[in-house]
Amino acid sequence: MITVNENLCKGCNLCTEFCPQKVYKESEKLGKKGIHVPVPVDEEKCKKCGLCALMCPDQAIRVDEEDNDE
Repeated sequence: MITVNENLCKGCNLCTEFCPQKVYKESEKLGKKGIHVPVPVDEEKCKKCGLCALMCPDQAIRVDEEDNDE
């Protein structure tokens, strides 16, 4: 599961640029800071590499490595 903290995100879109699976897109709605916060749209394609969280300068992204597939 991918979580993007709207309160921390400044909209730099580094997660969008560096995600090898292209999981993110810019959201339609504005976040609290008046920016379009990236949202995961193809989360099933996520390989849980954590590159998005690593590249985020504001530590606004969390990637849980647990797989909830049953």
